Amino acid sequence: MKQRTITQIGKQIICIGMVILVILPILLTLFAAFKTKGDMVKTSPLLLPPFERITFENFAKVLKDKYLLVGFKNTGIILVVSIFFNVLFGTMTAFIIERFNFKFKKVIVGLFFAGMLIPTFVTEIARFKIINGLMLYNSLGAPIVIYVASDLMQLYIYRQFISTLPTSLDESALLDGCDYFGLFWRIIFPLLAPATATVVIIKAINIINDMYVPYLYMPKNSLRTLTTFLMNFANAQQGSWQKLAAGIIIIMLPTILIYVFFQRYILAGVAAGAVKE
Repeated sequence: MKQRTITQIGKQIICIGMVILVILPILLTLFAAFKTKGDMVKTSPLLLPPFERITFENFAKVLKDKYLLVGFKNTGIILVVSIFFNVLFGTMTAFIIERFNFKFKKVIVGLFFAGMLIPTFVTEIARFKIINGLMLYNSLGAPIVIYVASDLMQLYIYRQFISTLPTSLDESALLDGCDYFGLFWRIIFPLLAPATATVVIIKAINIINDMYVPYLYMPKNSLRTLTTFLMNFANAQQGSWQKLAAGIIIIMLPTILIYVFFQRYILAGVAAGAVKE
């Protein structure tokens, strides 16, 4: 009994330590965003300044930057279009793989998952040439094509989910006169809502947080995203950590809101295909 108690205490300490490691950097950034330059030096990073010295000027400075709205607009366009095609192509491909047998099926599935295992930097030169050859460089089309084509995580989630749907649904729909196209759109696709919610959440967070692809493929100022806006803002605010902290908090808000609002779907969608009835 004593051994079990010690084990439970150890587990709780580890969990609390992990929570602190995740939350502490966010708290430090949040506290810094409300400080003046003087308070950054005078007060502890772990404490807010006195109430009368809390300032919102740092947030006002960030919100006045004209490229912030540009970043929100471009990120929103990339996000909506990329997720739309990820869901469309992901559901259709997973349905075909799970419900049909065809020649070289195992080879095709193997190539899909081989593409997921190859590190991005290994194929970066070839990818850059393809994007440039398609005349998409320095346009919103570049990250959209990359996000749709190079990340196949949604294929795994949809395949796992479809594998739990009984084939009797397909047979009943076909017997009632439904063709395969109607079977997919009227029966299968609506049942994939939990998996789709999971894909949307994970993809949205990845796209919003990605700086590498927008920075490399869209250097034009008018094509800044939230992450490249923050990078340029940081360069312009060297030494002004409180303004940079305010910018980080503003850029974090969309991701935090998306996760908090939809987080209950993530585990449900990922685990939905883990157990077959």
